[in-house]
Amino acid sequence: MAYVLGYLYADGSLENANYLRGKYLRLTSTDKELINFTRRALGSKHTIVVIPPDSPNRKTRYFLRIGSHKIYDDLSSLGLFPNKSLTMEFPKIAPEFLRHFVRGYFDGDGHVAVVKNKKALKRMLVVFVSGSQNFLINLAQGMELILKLKINKVYKGSKSYRLAYSTSDSVKIFKYIYQDAKGQFLKRKFGVFKKFFMDYNKWVDNEVLKVLNNQGAVVK
Repeated sequence: MAYVLGYLYADGSLENANYLRGKYLRLTSTDKELINFTRRALGSKHTIVVIPPDSPNRKTRYFLRIGSHKIYDDLSSLGLFPNKSLTMEFPKIAPEFLRHFVRGYFDGDGHVAVVKNKKALKRMLVVFVSGSQNFLINLAQGMELILKLKINKVYKGSKSYRLAYSTSDSVKIFKYIYQDAKGQFLKRKFGVFKKFFMDYNKWVDNEVLKVLNNQGAVVK
């Protein structure tokens, strides 16, 4: 559930429809597997609506709306609010569950890429994105404390705030968030890490090997 909570912080939102006396959790994503997984985890039977792309540059989106006063109130107590992109607060997570929350958030609002620098050497880049600067600052502080990462500033992008890590810290993040993942991760993003390690084995150590060998089943 820590993984689900992290994902809801990325792709979820709350709707308080007073005119219907209803409270709803809304999810929108281009990754259908994440929507399916979350629906199963929450015990929902609600229909997933397919939203076709409205232009050639856009992807098909998937929408899920769950009516539940309990889910709404529980998420509100944890710091998730309507119009949360600018106001959401980093929740209080027990240390043993933090990696799962971070992995869920990364699957929703993070990305990993392999890029070339000026010397044509490739490096890995892990980025977390949010409309809330304070959320990313707290995320950075939490991982810095646990993983001894370099102090990275949250900076303003064109549409949101960004928190980025280069190769050495990205490897630490990989080991941390996928440890004991038990199949709860987005296979597409995990595959980028896996290919990087296959192509650049100088970054592969026993911890990386253990995570790769024990990746198990992925979210379907």
